[in-house]
Amino acid sequence: QMKQALLQGVRSRLPPDFDVEKHFVPRYNPWDQRLCVISNGDLFKAIREHKASVVTDHIDGFTETGIRLQSGKTLEADIIVTATGLNLITVGDPESFQVWVDDEQVDFSKKWGYQGFAYNDVPNLIVVSGYINASWTLRVDLISQYACRMLNHMRRIQARQCTPRLRASDQDMMELPWVKDFNPGLFLRSMHRFPKQGNREPWVNSHNYEYDKRHLRQGTLEDGVMQFTNKVTTGKTVP
Repeated sequence: QMKQALLQGVRSRLPPDFDVEKHFVPRYNPWDQRLCVISNGDLFKAIREHKASVVTDHIDGFTETGIRLQSGKTLEADIIVTATGLNLITVGDPESFQVWVDDEQVDFSKKWGYQGFAYNDVPNLIVVSGYINASWTLRVDLISQYACRMLNHMRRIQARQCTPRLRASDQDMMELPWVKDFNPGLFLRSMHRFPKQGNREPWVNSHNYEYDKRHLRQGTLEDGVMQFTNKVTTGKTVP
């Protein structure tokens, strides 16, 4: 229903003879990949006024004057903007974001994600990221609120270190990709570098706002997985 509603909106803004199925119907359903929104309809207006055109094909190569397509056609171009082939930088990326614990570099592809923002046996680290299927900041806000709760809790109990640890019952967890049912090329190309998620709480990387709201705003901090250690000595306080 969502797919048909979106396509109906596109058809209503384009000339009757425009091939919507060829140029505006992707191979995937809504939210299998992120939606592109033309909020003010300027592209549709430009197409109606013959100021812009759309070509859907595969690139075979570049020529001196443009792009050669697999269909045999050539697109003449003054400027070509390359907008494919993006590779994501993941947490622990060896070239930009190295993390070390006890003089050993952390390989995050071998780690389990704790509630989607921390990682087993990596202390005092929260990585904030948003949703793939909703507003990015919804999840950012929830994780930030959880981080404040945790810092306040550590101050109360005078702990200087918090570390998620696998329980004995977690040793047989099913290994699942960090992001499920989402297939943009930039994710698929980098998925082997992401941490893993499990099939049980709290090792789930949820992209469900209602689920996260319950767990991150109201869930217990002392859940048996997050370990609070390295207590300060008498007479000192956690800053």
